[in-house]
Amino acid sequence: MRSTILRARYWRIVLFFLRVTASVIFWDIFLRRIGLGFLARQNRSRRLKQIAVRFRALAIKLGGVMIKVGQFLSARLDVLPPEITDELAGLQDEVPPVDFESIRAQSEADLGAPLDEIFLSFESVPVAAASLGQVHRARLHPHEAEALGFADVVVKILRPNIEQIVEVDMSALRVVGNWLKHYRPISDRADVPAIVEEFAATIREEVDYLSEGKNAETFAANFKDDPIVHVPRVVWNHTTRRALTLEDVTAIKITDYQAISAAGVNRAEVAEKLLQTYLKQIFEDGFFHADPHPGNLFILPLNEKNENGSTKFRLTFIDFGMVGRMPERLMEGLRETVISVGLQDSPRLVKAYQTLGVLLPGANFKLLEEAGAQLFDRFWGMNMNELRNIDHNEVAKFGLQFRELMLNMPFQLPENLLLLGRTIGILSGMCTGLYAEFNLWQQLAPYARKLVEGDGGSQWDVFFDEAENLLKTLLAIPGRTERVLGRIERGELNVQMPLVNIQISYLERSLNRLTGGIIFLALLVSGAILYDSNAALAQAIFGASALALIYTLFFARGHRPWR
Repeated sequence: MRSTILRARYWRIVLFFLRVTASVIFWDIFLRRIGLGFLARQNRSRRLKQIAVRFRALAIKLGGVMIKVGQFLSARLDVLPPEITDELAGLQDEVPPVDFESIRAQSEADLGAPLDEIFLSFESVPVAAASLGQVHRARLHPHEAEALGFADVVVKILRPNIEQIVEVDMSALRVVGNWLKHYRPISDRADVPAIVEEFAATIREEVDYLSEGKNAETFAANFKDDPIVHVPRVVWNHTTRRALTLEDVTAIKITDYQAISAAGVNRAEVAEKLLQTYLKQIFEDGFFHADPHPGNLFILPLNEKNENGSTKFRLTFIDFGMVGRMPERLMEGLRETVISVGLQDSPRLVKAYQTLGVLLPGANFKLLEEAGAQLFDRFWGMNMNELRNIDHNEVAKFGLQFRELMLNMPFQLPENLLLLGRTIGILSGMCTGLYAEFNLWQQLAPYARKLVEGDGGSQWDVFFDEAENLLKTLLAIPGRTERVLGRIERGELNVQMPLVNIQISYLERSLNRLTGGIIFLALLVSGAILYDSNAALAQAIFGASALALIYTLFFARGHRPWR
């Protein structure tokens, strides 16, 4: 691929993100700091929509890693506004296919023989076109089909020059990552360059089909005792690093709800099985399918009935190019998270956050525990529909009560949670789509008890751990009481009121910036009016307006709130 084309591609990506960065700096930083943030808020929705539309057009035009970035962003319903996620949601289905002659030439060079000799038949029209490769149906010769037990296969073939394209795209994203690490609201919560490098490692694994074939076999081995889960078998004789031949397991798409119901399959059972499958992958195997979009999951109805009269089914996973591996500390933290949610144990949940490394230094643990306890009391046991229909006034009331958490958001994103967060986001949407009344809590509670009794220890172990913690607290009470009484006698006791302090701090900061912005604009207008009659005085006023602007941007801040 010519270097001039790759260089133009690199600069097109960099300049797109440069324009986005400049827009954010002007609207969301500059105007806010001079007290004119209301202007940014008025057109925020329209601006975000325009950014998403432009990125979608860029991703479809360029393909490659940009499609993967868009797919990742579309799944971040937790942190990105709907203007962006809705616009990027359909990216996986909009990649134009590569000309078949180019695919034929590349695959024959990789496989070492003409396609007509390797396969009994080979379809020129692709079944699917993805960002890194495309899929064609084929049929094996009778002698191979008899030995393997199946004749119909699909052949995944990398797009021409995709390795070079990936490296160029990742170079551009590294530049963007280095910009973002200087923006504190993001850098305080995520090591963006590290996330980019992990993303690069994942993409490099996706363009190695030998690795994908091994991943599929690992996944199949993990579920060998589960008759409901199925994985396509690899035809290693016709597989190379750039071409992968697999058993054709195409069935009903997991998002084709009408077809699933028409086949007599209970969609609630599908949602439950899908979640249970991922709980096993994450908490027991430490190896999970990290790209569960609708084109990678199928439901195959069987000619058998359950006791309740529904049709038995097989849940089929395909495309193991993107998989996640769980370090032991991450698995431990996630196990503790599931156990604490299942047991509605708020202090244990905060400890799980610490194990996962998702809390920023200085996070208020007691306030987190209190917020977690109230969330459990109010929302535990609700299904997805009920959670979506919660009264906004109730959410606002909770946000006001725990405003310190809402304003400071003491959470960060470790790089090893990138794939897992994306996977869980997509999985949650799928389960709710399959069954609107899907209740996550009911599925987690028995699994939490299983973890407590298994890897997490027995119920008695949990009881004795809690008893030990309670005893330590009781023994510490006399000493703490004596210290508090001593401080009261000496007049040294300070009562901290975080909510009041934070409200005062933010009010003071807003007033300072508004005042600075008004002074800046007044001086600027005065200088412009006087410029024709007294240029020297006007220039002095312009200088004063510049000083007012600098003060507003960098020094007009309230006192630091209590944390």
